[in-house]
Amino acid sequence: MSAPNSSERRACWGARDKLWKCLDDNQDNAALCEQYQKEFEANCPGQWVKYFIKRRDFLKYKEKIQKEGFEPADGPPKL
Repeated sequence: MSAPNSSERRACWGARDKLWKCLDDNQDNAALCEQYQKEFEANCPGQWVKYFIKRRDFLKYKEKIQKEGFEPADGPPKL
């Protein structure tokens, strides 16, 4: 597999941005964004799709931690 050229990268990033906007607008209800998901998967290499999905999950987790704060779990008792 060769690396995507400039126009292919722009098409991938554009499809990703449309999908993420749809998911944000519909509170992550993926069923309403199915067409955007298909477009995203069609325009991006498989490895990029996996990366962007993980990236979105991480960014959502990070945003939640920043808003709500972080409470570490109780660990084992100290001896």
